[in-house]
Amino acid sequence: MKSDFLLAITQLSAEKNLPKDVVLTAVEAALISAYKKDSFTTTQNIDVKINQNTGQVEVWAEKNVVEVPSDKRYEIALDEARKVEQDAQIGDAIMVEATPANAGRIAAQTAKQVILQRLHEAEHTAVFEEYADREGEVVSGVVQRIELGQVHIDLGRAEAVLPVPEQVRTERYRLGQRLKVVLLQVARTSKGPRVIVSRSHPDLLRRLFELEVPEVYNGTVEIKAIAREAGFRSKIAVAAKQEGIDPVGCCVGLRGIRIQNIVSELNGEKIDVIMWNPSTSVFIASALSPAHIVSVELNEAEQLATVVVPDKQLSLAIGKEGQNARLAAKLAGWRIDIKSTSTAEAEKLEEAKLATKTGEAEEVTEEAAEEAAVETATEEIPAEILATIEPLLPVEEPAEEEPEEEAEGEAEHLPASEEVLVPPQAIFEPRITEEKSPLRFAEDIMVPRPAKSTAKSPKAKKKKTTYGKESAVDGIKLRKARRGESDISEDEEYF
Repeated sequence: MKSDFLLAITQLSAEKNLPKDVVLTAVEAALISAYKKDSFTTTQNIDVKINQNTGQVEVWAEKNVVEVPSDKRYEIALDEARKVEQDAQIGDAIMVEATPANAGRIAAQTAKQVILQRLHEAEHTAVFEEYADREGEVVSGVVQRIELGQVHIDLGRAEAVLPVPEQVRTERYRLGQRLKVVLLQVARTSKGPRVIVSRSHPDLLRRLFELEVPEVYNGTVEIKAIAREAGFRSKIAVAAKQEGIDPVGCCVGLRGIRIQNIVSELNGEKIDVIMWNPSTSVFIASALSPAHIVSVELNEAEQLATVVVPDKQLSLAIGKEGQNARLAAKLAGWRIDIKSTSTAEAEKLEEAKLATKTGEAEEVTEEAAEEAAVETATEEIPAEILATIEPLLPVEEPAEEEPEEEAEGEAEHLPASEEVLVPPQAIFEPRITEEKSPLRFAEDIMVPRPAKSTAKSPKAKKKKTTYGKESAVDGIKLRKARRGESDISEDEEYF
């Protein structure tokens, strides 16, 4: 029948989720410290063993073999030593069972705190060994508390810490919220293993694709590169290892169901899935999607790619605050310089003009060099040889001087002695104009006008008259008479 001590150890190992052997080893180490303080010396070597079937405690102590022992705690007589080991000799050190009579009481009283400490250490060791091999994996936990900006997440057996640099700026965490995080680091500390997790690391996106896309998990579709700005936008390049498989379609899923699950887990972060290409220029053009690319020029020495896009696509290629261009550069591993079509053409035109000017300057320099060489060659000819070949050289005839044309005008008839000399200062002197009469005063100029009479003549009172048929005829005759027209014929009738 098992003792109460062994039952307590079994229950403790079950509560702490630790192997029974680990708990027994911790208890034995704790009992060694307790027995050294109570029944043996601190420098004496002792060992404690617990029988796993009965729970009985056995204490073995190291003693020196002597003829007559003076202190039986660490010395033993030769006759007693040979009962344990037949070939024992004086001066040897042997392990002898020396279980104290009050072993159970000591184990219950003095080893309690040491046992708990050893159990904690054993538990920490087990947690460290469990999570140390899982770095880079995605685990799920619940937000337990938030202290000084750091989020503490309960993973079940361990407590993880989500530091501020590994958090997403657009996310707000609350108590009891369940999160998926990626394990970054597991370190040993005095307070136990410290588990560091992240929500902004690119590996979180990689592991989420492995969880949601079976083709990525089994290796049919390979993730070549990831560029991420956590909380805003990410780009991921994928390639298929088998022919006939669309890697982009596998990652997106039917009606976008697979990619939508990942976006939901990342709280609405935009994800661009791009087809990877071994050609750097083609891959960079794809990485800058959704913008359309006109051309890509690569500078291998400086790892610089010059990309030309249509004028209307320039802002789309750069992205908001340069985000699209930054992600494309991270994804491809190249520095990217984006130019519009008009800017690229203007630069080429300037380069062409500069090349033309440089070519003309080189031609002029070559002509000058040829002339200098001819002159130098002529100077180097000896005088004797030059005198011999000089009659054979063509003689340049002096150019005929053209007669100067005679001056036109009056200068033709003037004699040579009557030359007109104009003083040079007269050329620069201003012309003297006629003096104008001084300005008269305003009262001399302004003559007062006669004032208009504002009195109005009295209007003649109009006499009200009534016109009938006869008066109308008389009036018409009168008006026509004034205009010199004839009278109205008697045949005209007026109504």
